[in-house]
Amino acid sequence: MKDRIILHCDLNNFFASVSLLFNPTLVSLPVAVCGDKENRHGIVLAKNEIAKSFGVKTAEPIFEAKRKCSELVILPPLMDKYQEYSKKARRIYERYTDMIEPFGIDECWLDVTGSTMLFGSGEEIAHKIRKDVKKELGVTISVGVSFNKVFAKLGSDMKKPDAVTVISKDNFKEKVWPLPASDLLFAGRKTAEKLRSCGVYTVGDLAVCSKVTLVRLLGKNGELLKSCALGLDNSPVATPTKEDKPKSVGRSVTCSHDFTDFDSVWATFLTLSQSVADTLRGHGLYATGVQVHIRTASLIVKEFSRTYPDSTNSAYTLAARGIELLKENYSFSEPLRSVGIRAIGLKGYKTALQQDIFGDFKKKETEEKIENSIYELRKKFGNSSISRASAEKE
Repeated sequence: MKDRIILHCDLNNFFASVSLLFNPTLVSLPVAVCGDKENRHGIVLAKNEIAKSFGVKTAEPIFEAKRKCSELVILPPLMDKYQEYSKKARRIYERYTDMIEPFGIDECWLDVTGSTMLFGSGEEIAHKIRKDVKKELGVTISVGVSFNKVFAKLGSDMKKPDAVTVISKDNFKEKVWPLPASDLLFAGRKTAEKLRSCGVYTVGDLAVCSKVTLVRLLGKNGELLKSCALGLDNSPVATPTKEDKPKSVGRSVTCSHDFTDFDSVWATFLTLSQSVADTLRGHGLYATGVQVHIRTASLIVKEFSRTYPDSTNSAYTLAARGIELLKENYSFSEPLRSVGIRAIGLKGYKTALQQDIFGDFKKKETEEKIENSIYELRKKFGNSSISRASAEKE
């Protein structure tokens, strides 16, 4: 069977690079794109190469970045422009293949196995894309070329900016195995800590470690990581379609002031749940569970979740279940900096669980009619056209 040719395209310092297109006089200066400090989002979202050379890191607070680089120029995010340039980049990728899987706003996998007769080898296609992006969009891109998705992503991370790296079946042990195990796609911080606890530090260590040991330590993810380290990842480049359904839908918010009581969270949950419910209805989905996310004033993150015997796509029901869950698990020992609510366990209409026959069916039926009316009005006249009175407190 012919080996696949997979590219991973990663737009370099994407937010900062696009922002500098609209601020060309700052190109030679250290620049970071940051959230709005006044609205409590004062962290680095992206930085250019000059700022990176000072040690500025993504997700660190602005004051820490400024401490490292006193001349750091702070720019606000231009989300509309980032979306625009992300779409432009994908239109360039489409010249070479229709098998494209987005991985965030600035990364995509491409399967170009069937494109080589027209455009040359995987490495040649990668260089064509690199040059097209640089010439037409004014930003740079790093491309990894390999025989699977995991190694292609590792390749795009190896050499930045404006570079192509090839990881083949002949050289992957030399190039990949010396890397930290945490560089692998499915090895997060906690996973890496567990691996180090049993002497697994590199991708090569993973490759030779006993599968029994890894499964005992990490469950199925241990077996997956070993398979990836051995170059056996065969996951397809999954091109999204209009028929694709989300696996969960959530919204969160960081307000300009801390939440200090359940009433203020309730009002916020109503607003967030309305947006969640609109998305569920747009996809014809119902939630069998709710997850609540909170971040305290001291930046401790906690999550609570529960499943229910009946499914719902009602904003009010989602919010009510969320606040009930929060009250059971949090006592406001300190204020909350941010809150979020997520609909989980999603099912389509045909497979959604039946209503709870022991509940107040008439009340739920009335609430459903109200929710449908709200959804139709918001769809026709915009999200701000109607909201619940109890959500107006905020």
